[in-house]
Amino acid sequence: MTKSIELSNVTKNYLEEYKRILHKMMQGMTYVTITCSISENFIKQILPHQIAAIKMSENVLQYTTNIPVQNLALATVKTSTEMVENLEALQNRCCVVQNSEYELYEYMCTYKEITEVMFQAMCAPPVSNSINVNYLRAMIIHHQGGVRLAQNVLRFCICQELIPILRCMIQEMCEQIEAMEKLLDGLQDC
Repeated sequence: MTKSIELSNVTKNYLEEYKRILHKMMQGMTYVTITCSISENFIKQILPHQIAAIKMSENVLQYTTNIPVQNLALATVKTSTEMVENLEALQNRCCVVQNSEYELYEYMCTYKEITEVMFQAMCAPPVSNSINVNYLRAMIIHHQGGVRLAQNVLRFCICQELIPILRCMIQEMCEQIEAMEKLLDGLQDC
């Protein structure tokens, strides 16, 4: 039987805000009016994901004194803000690329599988009194889900302007995942 950890008030405050951000992200990614455009659907679905990355990073920045965690959180805010701006700029142009019902069905089936795994893992991460560890664990799961979502949409006929943004998103998230995993290993060894 595992002994539960008594959490500090600071950790409780951090986790309370994390849960609020996560809940908002899950609602935003789930309750989207689906159209015949995979490009448009993806943009509407991924925007809450990117906004959550910004909010979760801003949340940890209120509490952490760990400089590498601060740097990673600031990098996440910067890249996710740029991603949101790029996606919003494309939204009205990408909706003209339409897909078949079969493609839409295939896209949505995989989308639901990815988001269910990501939501479940982010709702029940191991919790510690280290806000840095909690943040890194959650953001690794978040970014892994984002990579899979971007890879899923690239399987279909989509707006050509969206493709370089998706490739950039995948590359940036993979680089951040690698940096977060290294930092997490170091923090857990302490």
